[in-house]
Amino acid sequence: MSVVKVIEVIAQSEKSWEDAVQSAITEASKSIENIKSIYIKDFSAKVEDNKIVSFRVDTKISFVVKA
Repeated sequence: MSVVKVIEVIAQSEKSWEDAVQSAITEASKSIENIKSIYIKDFSAKVEDNKIVSFRVDTKISFVVKA
């Protein structure tokens, strides 16, 4: 039997939402192992002068906990 833990990670990127999601996984993987999935809870963006200047994602990352 395996145990799965879920953490919430908020990340942003100046490029795209996809890049923000990858940033969340990259940062989480620095301190946890065995990442199995990512759920995108919410998308948002910061706007200045009628242009998107940063893309933000609120994610839930699942990983297997070693016994």
